[in-house]
Amino acid sequence: MRLKELVRFLDEYLKIKEIEDNSLNGMQIEGKSDVQTVALATDACSETFIKAASLRADMLIVHHGIFWGKQYPITGIHAERFRTLLTNGITLYAAHLPLDLHPEVGNNVELVRLTGFTPTEPFGKYHGVVIGYKGISKKAVRYETIINTIRRKLNTETIGYTFGKDRITSLAVVSGDGASMLEQVTDTDIDLFITGENDHISYHIARELKVNIIYAGHYATETLGVKSLSRVLKKEHSLNTLFIDVPTGM
Repeated sequence: MRLKELVRFLDEYLKIKEIEDNSLNGMQIEGKSDVQTVALATDACSETFIKAASLRADMLIVHHGIFWGKQYPITGIHAERFRTLLTNGITLYAAHLPLDLHPEVGNNVELVRLTGFTPTEPFGKYHGVVIGYKGISKKAVRYETIINTIRRKLNTETIGYTFGKDRITSLAVVSGDGASMLEQVTDTDIDLFITGENDHISYHIARELKVNIIYAGHYATETLGVKSLSRVLKKEHSLNTLFIDVPTGM
């Protein structure tokens, strides 16, 4: 597939130009003009780039790219990163908030589905952009069942606190570093808030709001979007796709 056609599809499918973000979303580094194999990963880093090169990927799609709101000199580790991509002709494409909030392949809607709940509507504003998702279950589900499901399916260590009801019928999800958005469950029917990174202050907020909370890891909760996007690229464009797993334990 021609690189320009694939980039155009991704830009439109993920609504790259419509979503304000500190990340430079879209194509960050241009590689080969033809794409047959697409690698997908959570983070742009040397380990990911080296693995993509060893797998002979023509494009690498990541959630966390390398450009974040300001310019910096391409020296040191940045030069090494660029060199790996350019030497191997690998295109780097990033989708941060667009991949968090996407209603079909987004991190948050996929995390709702992973719990067995039904996605209902977007939830949670981040700098004016609604990036999370809500979910419901007609049958109440025990808190322990949900946290164990997350541990098993994401293969992640979790921290959780039960300050609310043991039987859950509604939840909200904001992947990654979403704990600062916990207070937005105020005056809602949400029984459980799920995010990635643990946050000291959110403990007290959850306790005072009497809402349950699960921290499932920044990395683990943000592997879902790229994996889901991989399936779309394989089905819609018959591309060879592969997921590069470089867990941080965070």
